[in-house]
Amino acid sequence: MIEIRALASGSRGNCYWVTDGSTPLLLECGIRFKDIQRGLNFKVSELAGCIVTHEHKDHCKALKDMVKAGVVCYMSAGTAEALGAEGHRVHKIAPLQTFKVGSWQILPFEVQHDAAEPLGFLLASGDGKLLYATDTYYLKYRFNGLTHIMIECNYSADILQANEDAGLLPKGLRDRIIQSHFSLDNVKEFLKANDLSKVEEIWLIHLSDGNSDAERFKREIQELTGKMVFVA
Repeated sequence: MIEIRALASGSRGNCYWVTDGSTPLLLECGIRFKDIQRGLNFKVSELAGCIVTHEHKDHCKALKDMVKAGVVCYMSAGTAEALGAEGHRVHKIAPLQTFKVGSWQILPFEVQHDAAEPLGFLLASGDGKLLYATDTYYLKYRFNGLTHIMIECNYSADILQANEDAGLLPKGLRDRIIQSHFSLDNVKEFLKANDLSKVEEIWLIHLSDGNSDAERFKREIQELTGKMVFVA
């Protein structure tokens, strides 16, 4: 049974603990190591690994400390190079090449973001399938048999436009958001295009501080899917 716990989510830092009941993993380490320790009740040593999607600090802030603590960290070669990450605890992985961590079978796949070689991940264990996709404006893949979805829902176009009209959002920043992050409308289209028959939980992650509405996003995704929705 897959269990998910959000230690942090958003532009200030991202870090999620997941387990299949046998192998605990960390998805991202984008907060202070001390905060990760507290979030895990000082049981960092129980982690089987940490998966990092890309080199932006809100996803890998504690990477050096994680490695020092003995945690194996998985990332693309492009991400490792961008971070200058080396050593036997830095495992470089490639898109569409499955690797195993404990009882998890993990498939990395390409996403679209302004980073060196960003990845999303499909994690499978037993009857459970967890999709983790963040910091992308588009997902070209479709997935069957998902039981858990963790997906970025960074902004909505109408809030973004209202903030620009009010002078709260520079056009350059608006353009970057659109070209590197997943919107509410894109999340809806993605969910409609995929098999949700076995989905138990949908987690909306990495919401923008100023360009999102957590209650609205949760309500609209629940109405669309009929699934249990959490906002991290």
